[in-house]
Amino acid sequence: MSDDTMAPPTTPQQANPAAKAADGLRDRRTVLRCAAMVALAGASAPLLAACGGGDDAAGGGTTPSASGSSSAPSASSSASSSAPSSSAPASGGSVLGPVSDVPVGGGKVFTDAKVVVTQPTAGQYKGFSAVCTHQGNPIGSVEGGQIVCPFHNSHFSITDGSPVSGPAQTALPAVNVKVDGTNIVEA
Repeated sequence: MSDDTMAPPTTPQQANPAAKAADGLRDRRTVLRCAAMVALAGASAPLLAACGGGDDAAGGGTTPSASGSSSAPSASSSASSSAPSSSAPASGGSVLGPVSDVPVGGGKVFTDAKVVVTQPTAGQYKGFSAVCTHQGNPIGSVEGGQIVCPFHNSHFSITDGSPVSGPAQTALPAVNVKVDGTNIVEA
């Protein structure tokens, strides 16, 4: 027998397992999600640069709009909001922002705290998680009397956080908030 007959049969080169894994991560959903996160990060960069100091950062929410069709946060309304008081709340809890940032019939997203605060009726403040129950994306704004997730267009009630439209089927979890002087605090 010759050495050639004893050699193992040749097979085509196996693909690099790391390359196969990387290709599996590049599905359409991942690419779109990454692109959306980059867009949000780019839109929030001017807001973050303007925050500076030790203030609890401004949220990315907007006040209710007449059109109700836009689902992206608006930098102009966020940048014009006043910063929360730097003094500690008298009753404990962390300061989210001033009461004046939360309009009646609307709300504000406090992105650093991952909390959205609404005021369905004058003097009635409600807090909810600012993480969408559909796929865990950040809530973008409060528009037209609804809490809006810009990723898949889920809308939630400002009264109880229940889903109003879109793919989300579960209500936003409640977050305890209260008024302490001129501030909204997470209790």
